[in-house]
Amino acid sequence: MRSFQFFRTLVLRPLRRDLVRAVLTVAAVALGVGVVMAIDLAGDAATGSFRSSLETLVGKTDLQITANGGVDEHFLPALAALPVNARFAPVMETQGVMQGVGAVTVYGVDFVAQAREQTRKAIPQDLDRAAVISSGLVRRAGVHEGDDISLALSEAARTFRVARVAEAEDTEFVLLDIAAAQQALDEYGKLDRIDVFVSQGEDFARVEREIRSVLPGSYRVEKPGTRSEENQRMLRAFRWNLRVLSYISLVVGAFLIYNTISVSVVRRRPEIGVLRALGASRRWVFWLFLAEALLFGLAGSLAGIMLGRLMAVAAVGLIGDTVNSLYVSSRPAAITVGFPAVITAMIAGTLVALASALAPAREAMGVTPVEAMARAAREHHARTHARRNLVWAVLLGALALAVAQAAPIDGKPIAGYAATLLAIAAMALAAPALITGLAAGTRNAAQALFGPEGLLAVRGLAAALARTSVIVGALATAIAMMVSVGIMVGSFRETVIVWLDTQLRADLYVRPAGRTGAGEHPALPTGVAAAVSSIPGVDAVEVFHALEMDYEGQRASLGAGDSAIVLRYGRLRFLPGEDRETILHSLANRDRVIVSEPFANKHNVHAGDILQLPIGAQTVRVTVAGIYYDYSSERGWVIFDRSTLLKYLPNQPVTNLAVYVRKGADATDVRHAVEARLANYRVVVAPNYALRQNAVTVFDRTFAITYALEGVAIAVAMLGAANSLLALVLDRRREFGLLRYLGAAPAQIRRMIVLEAGFLGVAANLLGLALGFALSLVLIYVINKQSFGWTIQFHPPLVLLAGASALVLLATILAGIFPARAAARLNPIEVIHEE
Repeated sequence: MRSFQFFRTLVLRPLRRDLVRAVLTVAAVALGVGVVMAIDLAGDAATGSFRSSLETLVGKTDLQITANGGVDEHFLPALAALPVNARFAPVMETQGVMQGVGAVTVYGVDFVAQAREQTRKAIPQDLDRAAVISSGLVRRAGVHEGDDISLALSEAARTFRVARVAEAEDTEFVLLDIAAAQQALDEYGKLDRIDVFVSQGEDFARVEREIRSVLPGSYRVEKPGTRSEENQRMLRAFRWNLRVLSYISLVVGAFLIYNTISVSVVRRRPEIGVLRALGASRRWVFWLFLAEALLFGLAGSLAGIMLGRLMAVAAVGLIGDTVNSLYVSSRPAAITVGFPAVITAMIAGTLVALASALAPAREAMGVTPVEAMARAAREHHARTHARRNLVWAVLLGALALAVAQAAPIDGKPIAGYAATLLAIAAMALAAPALITGLAAGTRNAAQALFGPEGLLAVRGLAAALARTSVIVGALATAIAMMVSVGIMVGSFRETVIVWLDTQLRADLYVRPAGRTGAGEHPALPTGVAAAVSSIPGVDAVEVFHALEMDYEGQRASLGAGDSAIVLRYGRLRFLPGEDRETILHSLANRDRVIVSEPFANKHNVHAGDILQLPIGAQTVRVTVAGIYYDYSSERGWVIFDRSTLLKYLPNQPVTNLAVYVRKGADATDVRHAVEARLANYRVVVAPNYALRQNAVTVFDRTFAITYALEGVAIAVAMLGAANSLLALVLDRRREFGLLRYLGAAPAQIRRMIVLEAGFLGVAANLLGLALGFALSLVLIYVINKQSFGWTIQFHPPLVLLAGASALVLLATILAGIFPARAAARLNPIEVIHEE
């Protein structure tokens, strides 16, 4: 009971008196915790899948049969005749547009076979127009059983009747009969996959062997979770990097809690001294201030959980766009706040709060009754140790450089993250020396430009070094995050634009219509290549085949093009030391391949190595002729000349065309001719500029979430600047009161505080820019390369960085206005009387 009274007197009452500062600290923690929670919740939702919803209707799938270019439905009778106790269900899966709703997932299934398996389900009448829709979609679309719906699966919309509503509240989908789906998509005889349901007691391995015996070697027979597991493995690095980025906001918040508890210790030194004189133990004082930090952590975490749920709604769209663009097609699921997410947020907030309060709590524990009134002792300690801390900063910086050279662990760039934390720690230790040097170097200039207020502002920074160095550290961390991510994204964007210029050399590109995502390579209709080649004005047509393969347990893409056309028109860039013409000349009709840089880095492949690739029913030994730069997929590509691929897979369908217009011909006229010739085919004809523009749009959409995280970190730092400057004013009441007592006007006090805020912004910008450039090198050459295998050329966006730095400086100055007004309102008589 007595302990609680002491806690209320020494902690709660001062917090109530400094309510604005306490609220700012809680808000900073809440923002940090909210970002961490939002990234986790949004990441879970954005990688959701509709596959489970279909399983609730037709049962759990044991195996899936898939093939590049689709599965030929003529294999269904042969599969059904196998001497195994299993059921084979054909499935079509695509994306449609429902009037009044927008994009929905559409499945084609065998209604007759499904009704036979589920005896209580009647076969819908008029199968060509019947549709089964989920109850989740019913709720959003406002339709009922028996209503008509308009659904577009290709160019033209068709009308379907809602024959039944399927219970699936959390998902939205439409089921059509398999024949109706094929007719609507104009894909007769083709299936997206065949789901296999093995009966209980049947030998699973025997079923798989029998299935493989009647299928071509290029068909894949795998468990339905196999591809999901591979996608999750690829997504893990992306989500891990985002999670680490989100924790930067908590690091910034840690500086603020450290500063708040430090101010509490300094301002309550007399009370601590009295308590110590009355017999309070050092340990009791230590735990008292840790309890204050715990209070901030718990309050901030609880507020952050509610804030994180709201932020997740905005973040899920940004993360979902990235997932769909780079990894796997997936519609975001509902955002659910589970117990693990709440516990993680609470632990993160409270641990950061406690860890950041350890040093000031230890300082409070060391206060003796004799030292209780020595208010300047801590500032003297900070000034005398500035040089020593600078030496430690250099050592930590060197250690960060050494750690960054380490190899990834389990595919994660742990060394890069460790190097980042060491660099931030080095920056924090260097802050006092920077402020001292900046104050000494700008003293005369400040007096000349701003008069006595400028001189007092600069001297005030050096006099309150323990306080100001923490403010600079928090701001510099946020600025460094902004600068490093800005440089990384800017460099990557410029690299991709240059790469697009070398990669996209054709005038037109033709691909199948409909939804495509990472790892999906639908086939072009037969006859498209021949139709385009005969158009006047077309100089050459490069045919490209793409398919998926497994290499060393990881999914990769296998491709084949015409190396002669690439030699003639392309500008494919290989790694330094590799001759482009020699490499491309060596590919035709030979077991030689070129591989993308991400594939080479992921599998530790070098030019001249021998690879064993699973192609069709056999394993082919090929030689790596060269490694080329590629930024289209982090899965990695292995590219043959098509003459070699067709030797092993003679019926492999074409997936893309690149069309080159003859010199002197009108490119627009040729494009219109191609579009007219292919009007009856389900294809998309994209001109070169549209493809480039779309690629840059996808890139910008991909990194939108990183910009959002930067914004939050800057917002946390701005809260911290206002909080810390207010704490600085409260801690220096005697100084400001004495200045007022000696005749300083309130306007002069305000101007001095605003100038101090500006000088702090300058110091934070200098330190943050230096740290940001260092961290950008870690991001580009360590974290991104180890996570995704891309080599990014260093292209810092200097104009953007200059503008952002000026904005941060302005925000810091604005953050000093409220503390400046609070300082100007101090009554000098009361302050001198208190002292």
